[in-house]
Parts: sequence; structure tokens; C-alpha cells
Amino acid sequence: MQRLGFIHDMMDVKVLILYVTARSNYPMTVQEIYELCYVDDGLSYFDVCTAVPEMVRTGHLEELEDGKYRITDKGREDGALTADSIAYTVKQKAENTVAKFNRQLKRSSYVKTQVIPRENGDISVIMTLDDEVGNLMTLELMAPDQRQAVRLSRMFEKKAEMLYTLTMSELLDAEDSLND
Repeated sequence: MQRLGFIHDMMDVKVLILYVTARSNYPMTVQEIYELCYVDDGLSYFDVCTAVPEMVRTGHLEELEDGKYRITDKGREDGALTADSIAYTVKQKAENTVAKFNRQLKRSSYVKTQVIPRENGDISVIMTLDDEVGNLMTLELMAPDQRQAVRLSRMFEKKAEMLYTLTMSELLDAEDSLND
């Protein structure tokens, strides 16, 4: 019985990996490559684990010191030549997953938190929000224990922009009401 879908053999796996890595703005782990390429039921994690080292040997991918991979110039050129062989629906799904991945990593580079134990037993949580130009906001809060510090850190990572917007609007609205 003929299998449906785009992935039929190892060459299809490699073409899809080239397509995805060419569109990523950041190096990726094998797990991330798999997650971004898993837009076709014919792909398995073991296929990706087999393909990636082969693609490093052939010069299509480069392994970085941190265990992540990025596409090489040779990979970009060969990927551009083979991209037409990918089914349109697979391309669309892959582009959407890569775009989401790029947005998430870009955002995480702008939102940072640090939990620092203090001598008195309290814990300081330093939270920063940056943009392309520089720092927008740095906030340091004290937490009575590790659990609350971690919770503050996680919630800031989820709501940093909202907190910044709320702070700006509150401060600017307060200034406007003082001038009236």
C-alpha cells in the first residue's frame, strides 16, 4: 500500500530539514528541528536523528559548540533548488511553525529574569524587558521564598509587555490628571 504524505524516503526528510533551517533565524537542536519539521505524519524523530549528522558530513548543516545546528551556504543553495519538490501544504505548515519559533526566540531574547538569593533569606527577582534599541524596563522585586520568586519570574516572562504597557499608561495617566 502506498503511503500518503510528502515524506517517503530519507531524501524527503533532508529536503524538509533544509527548507525549515533556511527559514529559521536561530540555530536549533535536533529536537527543535524535529518539532518544526513534524508537519507530515511520515516523519519520525529517528529520521531526523539520522539525517542531521549526515547533513553535517555533507556540509549542508553546521554543528555549533552548544549542540545546535544551522544551515550552511551550501545547504541554502541546495535547499533553494529542492524546495519546489515539497508539497504546498507541507511548505505552508512548515513556514507557520518556523515563523512561530522565530517569534518565540526573538521575544525570549528581550524578556529576561534572574532570581538572586539575598543574605537575609529573601530572594530578589530582577526582571528586564528590552527591545531592538535597548532596555525598556528593569524591575526588581523581593520574594519571601524560592517558590514565589520562581512564580514571579515565570509570570513576568509571560506578561512582560502587558506589565510595561500598564505601568506606562498608569504613570502617564497620573501625570495628565495632575496637570488638569
